Amino acid sequence: MPAFFGRREHGRVVIEGGDARHLARSLRARPGESIEVVDPDGFLLDVRLDAVSVKRVEGHVVGQRAHQPEPISQITIAIANLPAPALEHVLSRCTEAGAHAFVVFHADRSVGRGEKLERWGTICREAAMLAGRLRVPEVSAASSVEAAIGAVDTAVLLSREAPRRLADVIEPRDLMLVIGPEGGWTESELELATESATLGPRNLRAETAAVVALAIALATRGD
Repeated sequence: MPAFFGRREHGRVVIEGGDARHLARSLRARPGESIEVVDPDGFLLDVRLDAVSVKRVEGHVVGQRAHQPEPISQITIAIANLPAPALEHVLSRCTEAGAHAFVVFHADRSVGRGEKLERWGTICREAAMLAGRLRVPEVSAASSVEAAIGAVDTAVLLSREAPRRLADVIEPRDLMLVIGPEGGWTESELELATESATLGPRNLRAETAAVVALAIALATRGD
């Protein structure tokens, strides 16, 4: 069962909105049962439920332990708009792995169309709960790879032909990883990159590259 986000009020916890509906309807939670609730101050709470409804779930804290799952490094994943299943896979798995934020941009060869920020935010929230994270990564949209790269201090564009490995890019601690569409980068897009890196000689799906790149970036920074 995921760790839920709730509002701590002294020795009690209140859960409202969609999470309350999920507990009451999908999980069929009942008073007397225990759930885990994330306290953003850095604790995982053991909460005994006192009242359950589709609008509001209440319980009292029976235990807590220190909980610091957030990486020190803030790694943003900027990814070209992909077909929905692939993009949702990226958002879900990279949230679980520790991505700080996401930027979905339109690349010259993007197949996916449209911005579904509410849907994308819901996916990240569910994944963050599953992973027991303290925060939900923000998802934003950009009109192009140029706009995405221009919004941050350090962006590393991933290309199989890049001269150095991503594992060798150990500074700075915070950066954006830029992953292209299934059809690959165009020459004009590659020319925009001030920093580029490779994941190796194998051809990876965009959704695979995003997860692998995030894991490498966090691991090389001790996260």
